[in-house]
Amino acid sequence: MAAAALLVLCLPYATFAQPRLFAALFILSCASATLKVTLPLTTNVSTLSVSYALDFASLLLIGPHETMLVAAASAFSQCYWNNKEANPLYRTLFSMASLVLTVEAAGLAFTLLVVPDADPVTAVARPLVGAACAYFLVNTSLVATAIALASKEPLFETWHKNFLWSAPSYFVGAGTAAGAAWAVHHVGLWVAPLAFAPIYLTYHTYKVYMSRLEVQRHIQDSADLHLATIEALAGAIDAKDQLTNSHIQRVQIYATGLAEAIGLSASDVKGVRTAALLHDIGTLAVPEHILSKPGPLTPEEFQKVRIHPKVGAEIIAGVPFPYPVAPLIMSHHERWDGKGYPQGLAGDAIPIGARILAVADYFDAVTSERPYHNALSHASAINLLKHEAGRALDRQLVDTFVTLLPELQRKVEAITPATPAAATATEPAAPEEGRALAFENIGLAHREIYALYEIAQAMGTSLGVSDTMELISSKLTKIIPWSGCALFLQHAESGLMRCRYAGGIDAPQLIDMTVRVGEGLSGWVGRNRRTLVNADPRVEFEAAGIAADLHVHSSIVCPLYVGEVFIGALALFHIEPNRYTDDHRRLVTSVAEQAGAVIHNAMIFEQAQEDSLTDPLTSLPNRRSMFSRLTHELARAERLQSELALVVLDIDEFKRINDTYGHHVGDQALREVADALRNSLRQYDLCVRFAGDEFIVVIADCQRETAELKRLELQQRIGDIEVDVRAGARIRLSASAGVAVFPGDGQTYEALLAEADRRMYEDKSRRRMVASTLGESSTWIGLADVPADEQLFSGRE
Repeated sequence: MAAAALLVLCLPYATFAQPRLFAALFILSCASATLKVTLPLTTNVSTLSVSYALDFASLLLIGPHETMLVAAASAFSQCYWNNKEANPLYRTLFSMASLVLTVEAAGLAFTLLVVPDADPVTAVARPLVGAACAYFLVNTSLVATAIALASKEPLFETWHKNFLWSAPSYFVGAGTAAGAAWAVHHVGLWVAPLAFAPIYLTYHTYKVYMSRLEVQRHIQDSADLHLATIEALAGAIDAKDQLTNSHIQRVQIYATGLAEAIGLSASDVKGVRTAALLHDIGTLAVPEHILSKPGPLTPEEFQKVRIHPKVGAEIIAGVPFPYPVAPLIMSHHERWDGKGYPQGLAGDAIPIGARILAVADYFDAVTSERPYHNALSHASAINLLKHEAGRALDRQLVDTFVTLLPELQRKVEAITPATPAAATATEPAAPEEGRALAFENIGLAHREIYALYEIAQAMGTSLGVSDTMELISSKLTKIIPWSGCALFLQHAESGLMRCRYAGGIDAPQLIDMTVRVGEGLSGWVGRNRRTLVNADPRVEFEAAGIAADLHVHSSIVCPLYVGEVFIGALALFHIEPNRYTDDHRRLVTSVAEQAGAVIHNAMIFEQAQEDSLTDPLTSLPNRRSMFSRLTHELARAERLQSELALVVLDIDEFKRINDTYGHHVGDQALREVADALRNSLRQYDLCVRFAGDEFIVVIADCQRETAELKRLELQQRIGDIEVDVRAGARIRLSASAGVAVFPGDGQTYEALLAEADRRMYEDKSRRRMVASTLGESSTWIGLADVPADEQLFSGRE
């Protein structure tokens, strides 16, 4: 619009006094417009033509008003001639309009700077320089503005980067135009075509320069592309390693800073930086289970680890870096004292770049969590570096590194990225965020491998159900989120599903919960043998008849099998609704495939352990269990300086009961005695069937007087027991008992047992003497309430 206004206002003042000169300039300007070069370093396709020299000559020869048409024609030619692709109309109109404005601005500057009475040199030079400045500034500013708006880049940065370098050419062109104008004015019009020769030479010079610049830029772009590709691959390798996450980024910062601090050349610094990026690429040849092994390596495993510098150097050897990289990777595990690997180099024989890498790698390794050691504190790591100076590490490099460390750690903290959030469908991630997200996905995939491997290892380290589930649930958190975890096992006889383990939120309400098959979440899984995803946890509690204020709102419940036999269900709960995905279903199913057999074995182990420590007839702890428990209780009593009572009870005339009524009656009598004793004791007291008809009771924190009262109470409880021997006939039991108290009666369980047993036999003798004084006609004290015609052991039939 501005250019159109100028044309309307200024064109009437154009006289066209020299039509032949106007025509010649018009044709030459259009021809020279085809001699153009592409501007470098722009995001848009922009060109620079040498026609501005003809336009400037036209400005000097025929004035700005006629030159507007010449410049507009040259802009049209520049946009449409000698182009691979046609320019859009708006760009052509913009180019023509910008030259119209430029010519008028340059003409105005020339007119304003003319000094009438000046010397010939000043009279020409001053307006010529002013016009050239106006031409350059107006033309480049307009084009830079268009490019900046189109590319959404800062205006000054665009102008400075793409046009400032061309300023000398405008002044050279202005001088050439002034010379051509002088020649035409003093020699004649026929000289005008000769002015085209220097313009062509100028174009050719620009062309050669731009070609070389383009080649250099292509080489630099290729080098940058190669380095960016290597960085991306190294980042992917680093992302997959859960044990050394971001290790190479930190080592790169440490090593580069140290290399710069000791004054290495720019090329050598680049070599150190690249080697730091790739120094662990050889670990691709080391099995993952060795890299992630929590304990010390075997000699064979360590030999496998020792190959990674050589493998890394061999991989990189084929890449034509313009600076040494492979030798640094090869030697970054060499030691200053010559005890390193793979070549056993020592001292200055180790490349300086490799020594720098060794310091940086050593510091980051000891300050990071690894399977085989915990991370050291900052102060401890520095002390260890100083200790290894002159042994494993170059002493001078260690001193410089320790001095630089605060600054380097600030750089590490500044570049450590947060885990990126996944991009949504409507808002895709930026390129950097996308790459970080890709690395995160790689990391997640390998975290899954590590977690499953750790779960498989953990399953073989425990025999009990609770311990096994504790390990499994702790490892599950690395791949599956959960707020609560539960294990439901099916009872073989009743078919009920009982919670045998619960952890996390709402665990107290879950433990020992029982549901029927087909009811609740675990019952549904037990009937349908399928995994439930994002089911409502309230269904489980309601099925068990529990009204609880739950904190969890989603669950995933997976069946457990041993072979084809269903044994139970593994349930995970979360506080967020709809938290679980099909990916979580896949993972929990993988874990369940391994867990089923392990949990089944744990159940068998617990049952075997219980059987080995439990009397099968009375379900009381047996003799083996007593010795283990009694030893513990005696140690506790000695530590707390308290007393402990041991009561030995023996059923009177038990052999006669077995011989007279049969062993089934004797067994029933023993079960009744066991129940009576169990119900008479506290939960933490111990009652044991020691042997045959002999029982032992261990009572903690019990003084002698209390123990004697307890003995009498237990004898009374047994004396109240009546056992049916046959229809209409019953016998009443009795027991003899003795008490020994720690520490007064003995310091060991052998001494206590011997003393209690001695007192029990004394009690038995007294009871027999009392029975004998009752006379022959009396029934045995153990056989009261039997009808007269059925009385036994009375001396009559």
